[in-house]
Amino acid sequence: MFKKDQDIFNILLGSVSEGVIIVDVQQHIVEANESAERMFGYRKKEMAQLPLNTLIPRNYHAAHGAKFDGFMNQNKNRQMGVGRDIYGARKDGSIFPVEAGLNPFTIYDKKYVMALVTDISVRKQQNDEIQKLNAELEEKVADRTKELIATISQLEVENNKRIEAEKDANIALKRERELNDLKTKFLSLVSHEFKTPLSGILTSTILLGKYKLAEQQEKRDKHIKTISDKVHYLNNILNDFLSIDRLETGNVTYTFNTFKLSKVVNEVVYHANMLLKEGQKINYPEHIDEISLVQDEKIIELTLSNLVHNAIKYSSENTVIDIKVTQDEQTTTIMVIDDGIGIPEADQKNIFNRYFRAENALITQGTGIGLNIVQTHIENLEGTICFTSEENKGTIFTITIPNAAK
Repeated sequence: MFKKDQDIFNILLGSVSEGVIIVDVQQHIVEANESAERMFGYRKKEMAQLPLNTLIPRNYHAAHGAKFDGFMNQNKNRQMGVGRDIYGARKDGSIFPVEAGLNPFTIYDKKYVMALVTDISVRKQQNDEIQKLNAELEEKVADRTKELIATISQLEVENNKRIEAEKDANIALKRERELNDLKTKFLSLVSHEFKTPLSGILTSTILLGKYKLAEQQEKRDKHIKTISDKVHYLNNILNDFLSIDRLETGNVTYTFNTFKLSKVVNEVVYHANMLLKEGQKINYPEHIDEISLVQDEKIIELTLSNLVHNAIKYSSENTVIDIKVTQDEQTTTIMVIDDGIGIPEADQKNIFNRYFRAENALITQGTGIGLNIVQTHIENLEGTICFTSEENKGTIFTITIPNAAK
């Protein structure tokens, strides 16, 4: 049939640039145009009657037969090579990528398939190059992204360091200001607290020289007591300052020994009785003769003495200071209770701060460092100190200390 209409075939397909191959149901090539022959490397008319498998790479032969039969049964046009790679085999055995459109038709009751074959080697090469370029570009983008992320991370680290440095600088500046304030307060405090008793000592010393007669002994004794009290007060202030220095430099050494708490209370009450105002009274704690501690005896005495002296100083005449003591298996609790001026609620949060004095206590002599020293010592001994207070009604200080040093 094709030989009969060869001229028509040549006219219709001879000038087509794509390869045209026509096969019968036995998969034999019955006709091919010149483009197909050049594409597959065959001379003119050399492809006729060749099996179709001749143009298909050997590794595709096994699956090709079943696919061809299925295609013939469907009897529909089909485009091959879309979404997957297909290849053709040249006469010299070389393999090249192709696209093929399959078109079944029937002439004189015989079925044929016309394949329109396109060599896509150039396009494939271009696509491969594009994919390679895309891959390289993606790799470069990924590398640049990593570098950018690393740079951003580094900038974040540097920024965080800068923020932390600013915070540290602000904290240092705040501490410097606080230190300057403390220095100012300290100088003012020292000036006032030393000047007043020194003036009293000087005045009493001058007056003491005027009382030379035997009958003036009472007046001499009065001024001698004033001098003694003032010197004792100055000595306490100096001891407080020395305590602060030792606590700040860490040069505090605690000496632990076993002692009766009654011994400490007796010592504190004995000295406190000399400071009592008119009508003031100290209630001695009950049932403490058998209470013993393994602690630094001097620190316990210092603490109790500070609290009792404050209770006397900030309470008026004809008031009572109660000392109460309880002990369980682990701890000993000491309470000092007064009916004094109390601590204003607004000042209570600062009462243990160094050099701080409550608003209602400014007219009374004091350094504002005693409670700070006491708190530091008690905490160093693993104990606690706290208080409750109401202005004009009194204050209760509570110390809880382990029975034995840890």
